Amino acid sequence: MDVYLPIANLSVNGLVIVALGALTGILSGVFGVGGGFLTTPLLIFYGVPPTVAAASAASQVTGASVSGVLAHAQRGGVDYRMGLVMVAGGIFGTGIGALLFRFLQSIGQIDTVINILYVLMLGTIGGLMGQESLQALMARRGGAARPPRKRRHHPLVASLPMRWRFYRSGLYISPLAPLTIGAVVGVLTMLMGIGGGFVLVPAMLYILGMSANVVVGTSLFQILFVTIVTTMMHSLTTKAVDIVLAVMLLLGSVSGAQLGAKIAQRAPPERLRLLLAIIVLAVALRMAFGLGYRPPEIYSVVPL
Repeated sequence: MDVYLPIANLSVNGLVIVALGALTGILSGVFGVGGGFLTTPLLIFYGVPPTVAAASAASQVTGASVSGVLAHAQRGGVDYRMGLVMVAGGIFGTGIGALLFRFLQSIGQIDTVINILYVLMLGTIGGLMGQESLQALMARRGGAARPPRKRRHHPLVASLPMRWRFYRSGLYISPLAPLTIGAVVGVLTMLMGIGGGFVLVPAMLYILGMSANVVVGTSLFQILFVTIVTTMMHSLTTKAVDIVLAVMLLLGSVSGAQLGAKIAQRAPPERLRLLLAIIVLAVALRMAFGLGYRPPEIYSVVPL
């Protein structure tokens, strides 16, 4: 089923795009990540220009996040106060990201920068996640239970002024910490089309020291609003959002998020993290290879 994408200026198989959206939705429900960190590279591999892939994936992540937030909110797994602080930081970050995107686009380096960022981010996150998952699995097979990690925020967070109470997360910290984390995620969302969950979730656990039972839901809550703003920014500034591509991705992601939430309740978390780490590292290696070999077509014409 061929479908023409007006902004990307190419025809694609609609069923393949819907399947990519479903994969994103499953990842959203299982891990609390928006899934754009995989959607954008896979779209690039399929032939979609990186600028269009990043802008359209951000809008698609919104749909996956809506479904995921509803699933986690039903069991009280969202810290709305913490989420709103991160949303404020994320909106500020998207503004900075929009300026960077336009600058890199004007000098013709946006595609290269997007690819390099993905290689660095995915390689680092995938490696750390894989190491932790293997250690957990080896400890489980050896019959030695891993000692529970003491939940505490980073010393730098403890030194910040103006502390607030975040009751759902069980924290008494400065809002400047989640505000800064939200801003960093906003910049990444604008530049890379990611939801930012694969950065946000570890930061919430290991830097802020949030309770694990609200991390995924709160992450999706922040991703939801930041990706909405990112889509609006792209529509008004870069003009790179392909609505046809975004709608097809949404069709798969909304249903996939509900399935992912059910999988998360049944599957062993160590194996899920290991599987995600393998996928992330495979995508990073593929993108690194793409940066180093000479393409069959040296020049390409894409809409700006």
